[in-house]
Amino acid sequence: MKNKVLLELNNISQAYGDLRVVKHLSLRLARGQIGCLLGPSGCGKTTVLRLIAGFEQLTAGEIRLNGVEVATPAYSLPTEKRRIGMVFQDYALFPHLNVFENTAFGLHQLPKAERSQRAMEMLEVVGLADAAKKYPHELSGGQQQRVAVARALAPSPDLLLLDEPFSNLDSDLRERLSQEIREVLKGQNATAILVTHDQHEAFAMADEIGVMHEGVIQQWDSAYNLYHRPNSRFVADFVGKGVLIDGKVTEPHRVMTDLGGMACDLPQGVAIGQAVDILLRPDDIIHDDASELQASVVHKAFQGADILYTLKLASGRQVLSLVPSHHNHKLGEKIGIRLEIDHVIAFGKA
Repeated sequence: MKNKVLLELNNISQAYGDLRVVKHLSLRLARGQIGCLLGPSGCGKTTVLRLIAGFEQLTAGEIRLNGVEVATPAYSLPTEKRRIGMVFQDYALFPHLNVFENTAFGLHQLPKAERSQRAMEMLEVVGLADAAKKYPHELSGGQQQRVAVARALAPSPDLLLLDEPFSNLDSDLRERLSQEIREVLKGQNATAILVTHDQHEAFAMADEIGVMHEGVIQQWDSAYNLYHRPNSRFVADFVGKGVLIDGKVTEPHRVMTDLGGMACDLPQGVAIGQAVDILLRPDDIIHDDASELQASVVHKAFQGADILYTLKLASGRQVLSLVPSHHNHKLGEKIGIRLEIDHVIAFGKA
């Protein structure tokens, strides 16, 4: 069953003495899906991965794999019996073994011919069959990480865990490799959980993403919804770029701002006349020479195809706008802008 839940974390917690690292966290991941725990350093995401793997003991809650309980505060199924594969940040390849031997390492239970066939199959999948006789030190960082993925997938684990797998690579390679690894995992119908602090990796790889903060998943959702429909100020700030501008509720589902009035879904408990903060993303503000609404360029960041402009409104407030880079305006220049927002997000004043 493709949509059968493979991984369940039910109200799990973890603490080291008085320090609570994970707090009543729950999630579900269906077979064949790629999930991601995204958050800043110290938010508890790697601890969750270690709890799933069996490297740490729960202080509350339970973990289930394929409907079978594998961890509670009183019980922990040994790691080697959980049918979990692991890909580490530092690749953890054996330097004295060649690529083929590294890939075949977890297949010792198979007859020699089957072990050899499976290892070569996985090297074909990751595009490194021609490098089977090379040693790790002869490979690039990206190639080493692909070998680590092949080794982890070779025993056909029920679940693959990836702990900051691309953090040692440069940004261009990180983005390309994350897309390649997603294709490999999808081709194998693998179920995986990725841990990262890099939202670009999360967006490139995952079907569902949980943004973590202080041991709690703030929002478990698609990349689109995390960006366009964040459920908290933290998620809005952590995912993507944007600014919060002042708004005032003038009627049900409508607010007035320095950029004019707009329809808006209001937070619970916010009434007419109250002040709110409106989230504006750079792609919500469109450059339009024909618009009467003007803003001054106070900063510009060239990004190749686009320029990210920081613009000052007549009120003095600043907003961001992502503009095609052939519109190359000078600092201090006034340009026309207009709003183009499908879904306006408001937060009550803190």
